Amino acid sequence: VQLQASGGGLVQAGGSLRLSCAASGSISSIIFMAWYRQAPGKQRDMVATHTSGSGTSYRDSVKGRFTISRDNAKNMLSLQMNSLKPEDTGVYYCYAQRVGGFGYWGQGTQVTVSS
Repeated sequence: VQLQASGGGLVQAGGSLRLSCAASGSISSIIFMAWYRQAPGKQRDMVATHTSGSGTSYRDSVKGRFTISRDNAKNMLSLQMNSLKPEDTGVYYCYAQRVGGFGYWGQGTQVTVSS
């Protein structure tokens, strides 16, 4: 499985960005996808998850502002980010997990929110 993330950039606080993650390879058995972010000097944290047949989840700080979605026809995972805050700044990574537990990471895309 290969993951290609895109859509990051520089935005002012209160603005919006939409991240995309294109999946290719043996994607038919992917049951879990997620977005993580890593701020400078900090650990990589989960932002939002999408589990096939179960739904979505979000970290508390982004609830009501971010929306994760998966388009199986386009093999795409998206993250719509609204009302962005400076603390949302970081490198955002796409993650996918197949049946059997094998996990894959994308290369990351930088999101910078200026105050």
